[in-house]
Amino acid sequence: MKIFKPESIYYEKQILDYPLGKELMEKYKDVPKIEIENHNNIEEMRKKENKEFANMKRNLIIGTRKTHKFVENHKTSDYLVPYTSSGCTAACMYCYLVCNYNKCAYLRLFVNREQMLEKIIKTANKAEKELTFEIGSNSDLILENTITNNLVWTIENFKDTNKGFLTFPTKFDMVDSILPLDHKGKVTIRMSVNPEEIINRVEFGTSRLQGRIEAINKLKEAGYKVGILIAPVILVDNWKELYLELIKKLSNELSQKVKKDAFFEIIFMTYSFVHTKINEEAFPNAINLYNKELMTGRGKGKYMYKSDIRKEGEIFLREQMHKYFPNNTIEYIV
Repeated sequence: MKIFKPESIYYEKQILDYPLGKELMEKYKDVPKIEIENHNNIEEMRKKENKEFANMKRNLIIGTRKTHKFVENHKTSDYLVPYTSSGCTAACMYCYLVCNYNKCAYLRLFVNREQMLEKIIKTANKAEKELTFEIGSNSDLILENTITNNLVWTIENFKDTNKGFLTFPTKFDMVDSILPLDHKGKVTIRMSVNPEEIINRVEFGTSRLQGRIEAINKLKEAGYKVGILIAPVILVDNWKELYLELIKKLSNELSQKVKKDAFFEIIFMTYSFVHTKINEEAFPNAINLYNKELMTGRGKGKYMYKSDIRKEGEIFLREQMHKYFPNNTIEYIV
């Protein structure tokens, strides 16, 4: 994939107190820069219209993370952890980070990584049991790593800790820089996959399916624990055909090492009124993901698939997964 180069950089002055902040400012010394008070409240961005959504993602925001609250999780980790970035340069039309287009759309980097990793290590060491920390719930760390090298730094600085594990999901295939690392089995990488047609029509700016599959195989060969997210499942007209084709392709092209012990997560798409408004204006020629025949309200301005339709989808996917991946666990379907 083409490496991201920002058109402009918005930065908090205090980033210059951190090694990574200085490094990024030097790396992008030729990029126009605008000093801001707070990465969370950029007035110029707040005033932009929905149609500017994709253009806003061409900027890079650099600041320090002030919020470090760990949120309990009961899926593939014990805690969701705010980490080194938020947002993304890609534009998946359903992205749950898009709570408000002028705040959550673009990539924000946080340079106080030492502070964040130290809290993870302290929490892990104090715990009575081994804890797993989800460090990628706010961004895509494989993508971010191409800009900051933070993932390499994180693995190298976490591998020798006494306790704890790290995990994160990704839609990107640029994994080569972490393959040689001695991660000591403490990192689980979960690759998100979807049918190629859905990637092309909905997950703008992400890696192709073939690249993701090849990355899974490379990561497993390098000794990483790997998981595979079929997510989000989007019930387009020919969804059964598309997802069966995807499962068959995974069965045929994943290595035997992967198929020996990889686990799966399956997540059905949720959508929102905010997504609808942004996508109508930012991507007027794209597919409409809201389907009133299939969806029902789920809280304020949010939509999910109706329970009977979702149940049909779950039964179909469980049957196909049992057929093609009989020895692999499905951690959950939501």
